[in-house]
Amino acid sequence: MRAELAEHHLVVGGRAVTLLEGPAGWGEISLVPDYPCAPDAARRAAREAAEIGFPPPVRTAVMVNALVTGPDFVAAALAGFPAVKVKMTTPAAVALVAQVRAAVGPGVAIRVDANGSLDVETALQVAQQLSLLGVELFEQPVASLSDLAVVRKRSPIPIAADESVRSEADARALRELEAADVLILKVQPLGGVRAALTIAEIAGVPAIVTSMMETSVGVAAGLALAAALPELAYPCGLATVADLSEDIVNKRLLPERGIMRVRKMIPDADLLARYSVAANHSVIS
Repeated sequence: MRAELAEHHLVVGGRAVTLLEGPAGWGEISLVPDYPCAPDAARRAAREAAEIGFPPPVRTAVMVNALVTGPDFVAAALAGFPAVKVKMTTPAAVALVAQVRAAVGPGVAIRVDANGSLDVETALQVAQQLSLLGVELFEQPVASLSDLAVVRKRSPIPIAADESVRSEADARALRELEAADVLILKVQPLGGVRAALTIAEIAGVPAIVTSMMETSVGVAAGLALAAALPELAYPCGLATVADLSEDIVNKRLLPERGIMRVRKMIPDADLLARYSVAANHSVIS
């Protein structure tokens, strides 16, 4: 019989967060508006963390990249990160990528994430421009796996899949279509750490673990996934806690010069009380 889980409904930074507390620890459900993540998959991931915990790690520290969403990137450039990820909302963001390259120099890897916002021809044009800037990876330039395969075959830089892979069937399709060079893994959309490990094995390409801007509890699950992968060739996108205005632990899960160390996250009782739904009225679903 499964142990009963305690469920904590919170508002953290204006965002709805549910924490599950169980015999193995804490799990987090924190959906992002307009980002594809099935609620039942997020709940499975949280139950795994709370009920049975995470697989044994094969590494205790994980290299991570900085995240750039706008022109304020100087801190990221100087913080010792081995890689920088730039969000691309329009093709015009190539100019921002050029600014980032000038700031970080040739020794820092740059990745660009378009979140499936481009069509095939635009993606190929942008990929050509990014190749001139030494970008190492173009993440989800188009929405579907079939279009991703077309772009990958003609792109001068490697292509990563994220939103287009949410199941084992998607992972098999990625492998059959040869749609990507790299697979982005997020714990909540894939239904947990173990499910994500299986999907990565099926896909048969290198994996990068990234967050969904969770609290330190949710990011700890992503760190556990990165720590359990048999191979980890790239820095992971898990250095996101610093961008949150609020958290539910006293010692936040933050990187030190581009490295995050695996550790268990236990929420602070006072912070749980402060951010409980009963104490808040503005919730973003």
